[in-house]
Amino acid sequence: MGADLAARLREAIRDVPDFPKPGVLFRDITTLLLRPDLVREAIHALWEPFAAERVTHIAGLEARGFILGTALAVDRHLPLVLMRKPGKLPGARFGEEYRLEYGSAGLEVHRDALGPGDRVLIVDDVLATGGTAAAAGRLAAQCGADVVGYAFLAEIEILEGRRQLGSVPAVSLLLYGAEPISGS
Repeated sequence: MGADLAARLREAIRDVPDFPKPGVLFRDITTLLLRPDLVREAIHALWEPFAAERVTHIAGLEARGFILGTALAVDRHLPLVLMRKPGKLPGARFGEEYRLEYGSAGLEVHRDALGPGDRVLIVDDVLATGGTAAAAGRLAAQCGADVVGYAFLAEIEILEGRRQLGSVPAVSLLLYGAEPISGS
């Protein structure tokens, strides 16, 4: 991946000031999705660092991680595992709660979606505080799977979300600095 891809991604993602509340600068990826050529390039760049890791499953995090995860899973001919907000999955499931800067949230996964020996790559649009991604990693572990990495379209560096992910490799194609933004 290079600076060129990051610059084109930054240009394709729309900034929406004061959404969802005053003082927040929201990064809207729907404008990126209008550029299938650039989405394909981003998907390939997200995969590249993990190509040698014998990934067996892609896990997409609700909601925009579903979009990127699906594209990556289809491109790589791998099963897609959905990690959803509580109460959205019909079968037996594992759940994880995590703290947000303004409260708490949760994720769930079907108990039979992953198992021992599975090697999962967790995909989401933005790494912010790291709570959602870390919860996803714990869910994969509850299923008996190994997390080989995390792949993000963008990362808000000032929030230090990588600290929540331990020593597991994490890749972000686009880095944002100190701007007050929202992504997930």
